[in-house]
Amino acid sequence: MPGSTKARGSEMAEPHTTVQEAMLAQDWPVVRRVAQDWAAACEREQRRDPRPYFALNVAHLMLGEFTEAFRTHERALVEAADIETVRGWVDALLAAHQDSPVAHTVAGLFLAQSAQSEQSAERYKEAIRLNPTWAHPHYFLAQIHERAGRAELAIKEYREAVKLDPSFAPARINLGVLYQHQGRLEMAIPQYREVIRSNPTDAIAYANLASALAEQGKTEPAIAAYQEALRLNPDDAEVHFALASLYETKNRLDLAMKEYQEALRANPNFAAAETAVGWIHLKHNRPLEAMNAFSRAVKLDAEDARAYLGIGDIYHRRGKPHLANENYALALKYEKDPEKKTQIINDLFRQGSTWDL
Repeated sequence: MPGSTKARGSEMAEPHTTVQEAMLAQDWPVVRRVAQDWAAACEREQRRDPRPYFALNVAHLMLGEFTEAFRTHERALVEAADIETVRGWVDALLAAHQDSPVAHTVAGLFLAQSAQSEQSAERYKEAIRLNPTWAHPHYFLAQIHERAGRAELAIKEYREAVKLDPSFAPARINLGVLYQHQGRLEMAIPQYREVIRSNPTDAIAYANLASALAEQGKTEPAIAAYQEALRLNPDDAEVHFALASLYETKNRLDLAMKEYQEALRANPNFAAAETAVGWIHLKHNRPLEAMNAFSRAVKLDAEDARAYLGIGDIYHRRGKPHLANENYALALKYEKDPEKKTQIINDLFRQGSTWDL
């Protein structure tokens, strides 16, 4: 990348200076490495300094390392004093480099992560004006529009990012997700397939493709895509859960149970998976195992409507109407979906529960 030699050659300088030069040169691996060393030095010397963590956050975002970016955000931009320290550094960078699209983008990232999202949009727009061919400011601006509920503006910016950099997988995936939320599956699926074509090891793209195919009613291709996502990332609890749900719709309950249990292995606090396990036990007439699963679910999530419904059904079968009705009332209280709430009421009336709901 332009300027990267200069950034590498100055690594003996103060770390904040080296990081700043590497940022301006868009040499994000150097930013990451120097910021990691800087953060480690601060920890050894027990000095509190949020700047290396913010620099790491920026590098991770630019490199598409979003899990790592989230972790570093917690070390840089949570405490008010830390935010002010980083603000001073970013303001100085921007004042010294008003003509740099990188400086404006870094300022935008700071603002977006310190509860000033709308102000960040102006920094991204200025970065785009200064360098219309750089995809990242379009990507970050799209995220601001998306969070604000401006879906069409977000789509426009994601499309521009993909146009400028066809290999920009996070932009393609986010674009696909927005299309999918709008029900435009024929637009979403090609985005996921293009990511897979250029990077066959992208587990997220396979999982999103599977979700879209399932919405189209293409169950077997969706199952195959979920299986590939899990081959690439066996510890994704949400994907195990989604695959289990597909198996359950096809009445392949043994396979569904296996995947729900895998979801719990990957995330022992996954309340919805415990609830799903409980319902499969109930379908197999194993009320004790079902009750244990439902009880674990409500300990993990005190507002799990389906778990309370299951507990209510077990008490109803045991001839304990008072306990059954208590749990049915909780199911109705916490169920957010109006159609599911109506279905619960209708089922209760069919059982003869005509008490005041």
